[in-house]
Amino acid sequence: MTSSSPARFLGLISGTSADAVDAAVVSFDGGAEVLAARSYPLPVALRDRLLDLGGGFTPAELTRLDARLGEVFADAALALLDEAGVAADSITAIGSHGQTLWHAADDEPASTWQIGDPNRIAERTGIATVADFRRRDMAAGGQGAPLAPAFHDAVFSDPTELRGILNLGGIANLTLLPRAGSGEVLGFDTGPANTLLDAWCREHRNESFDADGAWARSGTCDDGLLQAWLDDPYFQRPPPKSTGPEHFNLAWLAQRAPGLDALDAASVQATLLELTARSATAWLDHWGERPGELLVCGGGVHNGALMARIAALVPDVRVQSTAVRGVDPDYVEAAAFAWLARQTLAGEAGNLPSVTGARGPRVLGAVYPGGRDWDARSRPWATPTD
Repeated sequence: MTSSSPARFLGLISGTSADAVDAAVVSFDGGAEVLAARSYPLPVALRDRLLDLGGGFTPAELTRLDARLGEVFADAALALLDEAGVAADSITAIGSHGQTLWHAADDEPASTWQIGDPNRIAERTGIATVADFRRRDMAAGGQGAPLAPAFHDAVFSDPTELRGILNLGGIANLTLLPRAGSGEVLGFDTGPANTLLDAWCREHRNESFDADGAWARSGTCDDGLLQAWLDDPYFQRPPPKSTGPEHFNLAWLAQRAPGLDALDAASVQATLLELTARSATAWLDHWGERPGELLVCGGGVHNGALMARIAALVPDVRVQSTAVRGVDPDYVEAAAFAWLARQTLAGEAGNLPSVTGARGPRVLGAVYPGGRDWDARSRPWATPTD
């Protein structure tokens, strides 16, 4: 890659649904252009084990999972480069989020762990790999999540209107972007998105997800059940806040609504869809006015029933895919971690204290050099201050 060529980074992430590794090659040349992207499904047995958080892990199994996922992530990176005809030596670095095994931002001490050994990614690809993005923010008193709002601000902010970015992954997170240069960015996890919808669908239909929300459409929202779930203190708690399937899981459903299995399963699914839509839109008027536009990304963008319900709850907001702003909704998160790797190598902060609650901006992640001539000591590492 010549010095005049635009920098290319490769982002990797497996979300809370643990269904696939999303990989994206992104060029940063006056913006963020996704040059190539694809999702690579996780092996079924591996995915099932990762989702079985209540089953317990031995130290031996944890180390094997970390190594195995590192290989799976490396496979995804190499496959994308091969299929897209992109040379490995044209990639400045890989930003790998990994797979979150546990996220406990409210514990004492707060902790989070993303596995998928980056040493193996760097070794297999020969490309410098940046990983372990969340724990530095958490060490600085932050939630460690969400991290994508800094990328959202860089790519989607507008000088003329307020904008919201809603990621409907396993967990939903919302970014509220003020008019460019006019205030602080707000971002937080709103609650469950696909994690409960998918879990209920697997439990009662033996299907990975409710395609287009068709099963939810066949049921009727139960207002009493919905309120029992919305009474969880998490929904009323002001940001900064983050959560995950450690909190929102099938056991949580039953604890807050005893006798759940006696109800019509399709109506429970309809109520779960309403729970996601209500919690995702509840904070849109944070500034006293709603955003003019709500850009949606993540797997939930393909759930027509969910998208329709969100739009109905905020009829004065343009609800549309991030595709209208030039970024494929399926790869916004992968692109975000490519961007975060770029920030790290530049010695620039990747977190937003207004989002995570950290004591100040921090350079995130650790760098694992690749096989090429690359010297981390030559990078202008910043010394962050509070």
